[in-house]
Amino acid sequence: MRKWLSPLLATLLAVAPMAHADDAARWTPAHADAWYAKQQWLVGANYTTSNAINQLEMFQAETFDPEAIDRELRWAHEQFGMNTMRVYLHDLLWQQDPQGFLKRVDTFLSIAEKHGIRPMLVLFDSCWDPDPKLGPQHRPIPGVHNSGWVQSPSRHMLVDPANDKHFRDYVEGVVGAFANDKRVLAWDLWNEPDNPGGGNYMDKQLKGEQERIAELLPQIFDWARAKKPTQPLTSGVWIGDDWSPGAASLTAIQRTQLERSDVITFHNYEQPEAFVSRVAQLKKYGRPLICTEWLARGAGSNVDTILPIARRENIGMINWGFVDGAIQTRFPWDSWQRPYTMEPPTVWFHDLVKADGTPYRPREAELFRRLAKTPRTAVPAF
Repeated sequence: MRKWLSPLLATLLAVAPMAHADDAARWTPAHADAWYAKQQWLVGANYTTSNAINQLEMFQAETFDPEAIDRELRWAHEQFGMNTMRVYLHDLLWQQDPQGFLKRVDTFLSIAEKHGIRPMLVLFDSCWDPDPKLGPQHRPIPGVHNSGWVQSPSRHMLVDPANDKHFRDYVEGVVGAFANDKRVLAWDLWNEPDNPGGGNYMDKQLKGEQERIAELLPQIFDWARAKKPTQPLTSGVWIGDDWSPGAASLTAIQRTQLERSDVITFHNYEQPEAFVSRVAQLKKYGRPLICTEWLARGAGSNVDTILPIARRENIGMINWGFVDGAIQTRFPWDSWQRPYTMEPPTVWFHDLVKADGTPYRPREAELFRRLAKTPRTAVPAF
């Protein structure tokens, strides 16, 4: 454990005057470009340990597994040339034990650093089960994609303004703890905030959830920015026909994402021509682009076709996901309606590595490694 952590935690957990949101401003495009120019070409995966069904199980004290993290991040760097990972945290872990939670995040960051990986940390998420609970998590539902993933915050906490202090404490506590930490690449403040849930949770939203998120998201940017992090802040767009500046179809949530983010992030699971179209829309913002979710082989988003385009365009790429494990994302989205229990899919939907560390397709691992080492001006035709 780093020597600075204990006194820092004592400071963070003490009652102190709140910083004002105007103490720090959104990065200028020039600042964002300068930051991006210092990075390697960013390539990685959305990562959860193979034995964890969700972000709670990954970071709870009883199930936190440094050995698995060490082993799997070594595979990521050595076999794929990865230098980042997108990793989800959870507000209930902060509520339960702030100091213990930050210590485990610190341990994770130290292991990642050992393997040349600087993670992007995600604070909130609107996907899958809206009723998370601390403690033992249920086992994976056979044949079902992401059968135990949980939202953060819970739907009932979200709609109650009495919880805003908790949300602020969580944001300021976590971002503040690592605001000057070179091991952290960036902060993804809210994953798919306008997602209605996914899977069998599409009709589970409470009245006013989207309005609350539209109200909270700008505040979350302000709370995080008030800690003056040296890393960029972002929240990625993922749905809608047109993300161009001023597009009439942009929602209030999307406008916040695109107008408050230091670097622009987005999700795209479509075929190459659709990926290229999305990039063209987002380039108009004049900021670095990072695709923080991609790779859906059955939908046409494949390593062989998408990754070379991204390298030529200098777009950071973080696919879903890495190791085939308890989240079961080798199964496609439609497994919620048709579980793959009798006949597994011929082609994996997401993920890159089998549980024993063997690449699903050695050719994919080769492409990752080669592109990670190749200047974008010299990307070969694969």
